[in-house]
Amino acid sequence: MVSIIVGMTNNRVIGKDNSLIWHIPEDLKNFKELTSNNTVIMGRKTWESIPEKFRPLPNRNNIVISRNLSSIEGAEVCSSVANALEKAKSYEKEVFVIGGSSIYEQTLHLASKIYLSYIRKEYDGDTYFPRFNEDDWEITETKDFAEFKFVVYEKKGER
Repeated sequence: MVSIIVGMTNNRVIGKDNSLIWHIPEDLKNFKELTSNNTVIMGRKTWESIPEKFRPLPNRNNIVISRNLSSIEGAEVCSSVANALEKAKSYEKEVFVIGGSSIYEQTLHLASKIYLSYIRKEYDGDTYFPRFNEDDWEITETKDFAEFKFVVYEKKGER
């Protein structure tokens, strides 16, 4: 099963200058709890945006998609989304796509779940989460936090 996990503002911003713009401890805690002991797939820019002291993301199988197949310590490097998903199958864990924008766009149609944190504050950014048709998805969980609303979407017909 492929899941997407993302935080975005109401205007779909997910980042700026290859960085996460906000720092919300509850959202980071939620991300860690959901993705720990599972597999995370990300693009090279997302990998590089993670502070070095947190790379690879601990207690997770880290897969990085990059055109440059040089090895990355602590991560598997794959040349495409298809290769990354094939590699992820071997771990037999839930697969979380964690960014960035291009990787989300390439995997949105494959996802069975979207774990989405709607950040309440607006930020200027240069990276956006792709639009998706909410009619194709069912909300199965919502949690309200002071700085964000957490929503789990499951693709209709896949529950």
